[in-house]
Formats: sequence, C-alpha cells, structure tokens
Amino acid sequence: MRLPPTAGAWPALQWEERVWVPAGQWGVRATTRGSEQRYHAAVPAMVAHRLPELSADVARAARDAEHELSRLDAELGARVSSFAPVLLRSESASSSQIEMLTASARAIFSADLGVRTGRNAEQIAANTRMLESAIVLADDFSASTILQMHRVLLESQTVHTPGQWRDEAVWVGRQADSPVGADYVAPHHSRIPALIDDLVAFAAREDLSAIVHLSLVHAQFETIHPFTDGNGRTGRALAQAMLRHAGVTRNLAIPVSAGLLADVEGYHRALTAYRAGDVEPIVLAFADAIARAVANTRALVSQLDLIRAQWENRLHVRRDSHAWRLLDVVLRRPVVSAAVAATELGIQQPNVYPPLRALSEAGILTSKREHRLGPFWRADEVLAAVDAFAERAGRRESG
Repeated sequence: MRLPPTAGAWPALQWEERVWVPAGQWGVRATTRGSEQRYHAAVPAMVAHRLPELSADVARAARDAEHELSRLDAELGARVSSFAPVLLRSESASSSQIEMLTASARAIFSADLGVRTGRNAEQIAANTRMLESAIVLADDFSASTILQMHRVLLESQTVHTPGQWRDEAVWVGRQADSPVGADYVAPHHSRIPALIDDLVAFAAREDLSAIVHLSLVHAQFETIHPFTDGNGRTGRALAQAMLRHAGVTRNLAIPVSAGLLADVEGYHRALTAYRAGDVEPIVLAFADAIARAVANTRALVSQLDLIRAQWENRLHVRRDSHAWRLLDVVLRRPVVSAAVAATELGIQQPNVYPPLRALSEAGILTSKREHRLGPFWRADEVLAAVDAFAERAGRRESG
C-alpha cells in the first residue's frame, strides 16, 4: 500500500560510527598499520514519501525554469536533428568538467569516432553514451537502469567496478587513504540497496514539480554516492532522464550542467545544505543553472544558424549534389570519416568523396589523416562555436 506524502522539514543526515582498518602503511605512518580507527558515516533518511516545504519564491523559480526549458525544447523541436547531437555532447562535456575532466570539442567529437585524442576526451565520449542511454531509459527509472548507465560510463576502465554498487567506503576531502576526518563520508555500502530502492520510489512520484523533483532526486543520489567513481556524472544524467520522463524536454538534452559550471562551488554548497536538511539551495542551483543553460544554448543555436547560412553562400555546386545535404551532417557531427558521412547520407562510400571534396574546396571542411584510421574531415567553425559555448559556461582547456 502506497503511503500518503509526509509534509514537514526535510530530514537532515544522521551519522553512525564505523571502524576503519588501514591497509599497510610505509614511512612515518607505519605505526598505524592494521590498527582500527573510528569514523562517522552518513545515514540518510528514507525520502520516498517526503514532501518538501519551499518558499513561494523558490517554488516560482522552479516553475519559471521548467517553463523556459519547455519553451526552448518546443522552439527547437522541428530542428532537433541539427542541434541535438551537439547539445548532448555539450552537456556531457560540462558535466565532466565539473569533475575536472576537460577536452576541446575537436578532441571530443574525434574520440566519438575512435581517434585516440586523450583519456579525458575518451571519458567525455563515454559520458555522452551514458547520457544517450539515460534518455532511452527515461521511462524505466529503476535500480537496474542506474547500474546500466554506470556500466556504459565506465566500461572501458579497469580500476573501478562498472555497473556495480560499491562494497567499500568512499569519502570527500582530507587525506585520500582514510575516511577519518573527511569532510563527508557516504553511507556504509550495506545501506546502498535499500537507499536506492527508496530513491527509485521517490523518483516515481507524480505530485512534485519537475525541477523540484529532479533537484531532490539528484541531491539524494549524490548523498548516497553508490559508486566508487562516476557518481556526479551519473547523477546529472539522471536529471536529464527525469526531464525527459516528465515531458519538460521531448527532443533535446539541454546542457543543464553548463549552467551549474558557472558556480560549481555554489552547487557543492547546495548539496551540503541538502544534507543538513535545507532543500531550497539545491532547487535554486538547478533553477539558476537552467536559466543560464537556456541563454547559452540560444547563443549557440544562433551561431550555428549563422555558420550554416555562410556555408550556403560559399558552396557553389549543383543543387542536386550530395554536398548540400552533407552541410547538415557536419553541422551536427563536425568531425566525420568518409564511412560516417556516407552512412549519414545513405550512399555508397565511393560516392561521398566528391561532396567531401566540394566542402573542403569551399573552406567548410578541413581534412586530416589520423594514424592508422585514415582521413577525417572537420568543420572548424562548428567546433569553435562549441568551444565558445564551453567558455561561456566555464573555462575549459583545449586538448
């Protein structure tokens, strides 16, 4: 039987004492080898039936953010094929940048095609694949969905355990080899399954406004911290899935993480406040992030529209040439191989070289041969626009 929602103050974390047995130490810490140390791990409350209390101003900010997102999604809906891939990768890059993973647009789009452009770009490409899976699974929010998303994110690495709940302590701050004295120690791993089941039940609620709902689901997920790595990126992907499930976005993954980048410290403070029982800061953090992301996305779309118009003025080929359709392909996929371009156009690969050559001669594409992978073509103006988007959101290194 489903219980009615319970109104009242949001529950703050409780804490429990746990024992930490250090691994073997060397040097000055050798005396602590094997000795038990005590620390306090978080004990989050179950929230499935909780009803947050918000001030009128915070509730209004959340509603306004939802309206702006829906409006932008509707405006761009008919042109989704042109902008959806670029915006999805912008969300992936922004979410990864919050975790200090940075790469240029060129590196990220090249990594999508298998070019070895650096570990960061490869992880951001994996984050893009996770976002894609989150959106596909938006109507199937479950523990297994979360595990599947995490598996996609970390499938190429061997240090952590992709698609598995952690079986060890994790913590934030202070020394890396012990939770003793850490700023935050996540719940003991034995509590994770029950906490995730409770989170899934909370996410299934239909009596909360979309932005408030995803903010609290995200904050609770980050508080549980169920994985040894990838919690932040997975949690922000869940926010995208919830936007899609609620029908706020139907066509696009709006780069909400790009809005969070403008104040990462504020975002982290909001998560800390949530753990103390104050839900308003995290709701405001997402509402403000969405407002910034919408404005930034509009600027990117305007720039891409301008680039597309300029290309048309520079391309002088017959109107029945495949080169005209190729313009739309490289607008959404600014790094392509001949095989990818041919597949996108639905033609045989030998027939794609004339349009590639036409765009190169018009200065729209630049060709580069990658070691062992053959030539790739890139639209530098689109890549520059995506990098400019990242600069507006938060400084990002090129790579």
